[in-house]
Amino acid sequence: MKKLVAFAIIALTAVGGVFATGSTKAKAAKVIKLKLAENQPANNPVSKGVKMFADLVKAKTGGTVEVEVYLDAQLGNENETIDQVQAGTLDFARINTSALASTVNEVGVFTLPYIFTGTEQKYKVLDGKIGQDILNTMRSKNNIIGLDFLESGSRNFYSTKKPIKSVSDLKGMKVRVQQNEVAIRMVELLGGAATPMAYGEVYQGLQTGVIDAAENDFVSYYTSGHYEVAKYFSLDGHMAPPALLIMSTAAWKKLNADQQKAVKEASREAALWQRKAMDDFQNESRAAVEKAGCKVFTVDAKEFQNAVSEIYNKYPQYKDLIAKIRAVN
Repeated sequence: MKKLVAFAIIALTAVGGVFATGSTKAKAAKVIKLKLAENQPANNPVSKGVKMFADLVKAKTGGTVEVEVYLDAQLGNENETIDQVQAGTLDFARINTSALASTVNEVGVFTLPYIFTGTEQKYKVLDGKIGQDILNTMRSKNNIIGLDFLESGSRNFYSTKKPIKSVSDLKGMKVRVQQNEVAIRMVELLGGAATPMAYGEVYQGLQTGVIDAAENDFVSYYTSGHYEVAKYFSLDGHMAPPALLIMSTAAWKKLNADQQKAVKEASREAALWQRKAMDDFQNESRAAVEKAGCKVFTVDAKEFQNAVSEIYNKYPQYKDLIAKIRAVN
């Protein structure tokens, strides 16, 4: 009898162990793993911002949602990752609004030259009703969740042969621009020869003379090494388009209400931190390139603004949005 009882206890213990193991596996299987695409290297503030977002999501969900960040365009260029997010084959991407404008027409207004009067006004627009309405529109019209706006800096011209101190200095210059209608038209209005080129080809293009100039923010100018081959940087601040953290609706639907709330909170906290980090790194980048011998010039931005003002007439679809943005002060 004792042997039978002992056997029964052993059997029950074994069965219990099986169920316990199964329960552990089931619990482990509840972790949702998601991917995020970033096209910048690890030292860029936008990369640090999305890494913070991933860490916050994990912490706020108690480890039930994990976001793996892929840097340096490992998952494709911006246009490719936008398509992937829209199709639901990629969960998150950090995207420049200039790249997103062809998919989400409304964000194109943020790429217009001199649309913002300053950084403070810009954040009032993005964090206020205008920006939030655009994020809501993305979900209803484009099958994309717009989580929050990040800072990508203001774009300025830099050149190889001579400094750009006035609009006349751009005449005939081959200027690399993004494959973006607004950027192309802007350079043409300034008298330059707009030359769309992949970002990864810009360094060699400047070095070999295929292009005479390019335009970007201080951080990208520094981290890309472009300052090594283009020593003149002009502070015209022609564009200050924000970046966006976007999410696929397919990934959003995988999450329960608490996890969705955590993702929203994480994106807000990461965005606010990243904006400050970008500002700090802009200053550090400027100091670094000046130390390396680059010349930084302050120009009359009003002259540049007047030269490109007619570009607004080309986009009547933005008329109401432009008026609303201008009304924010």
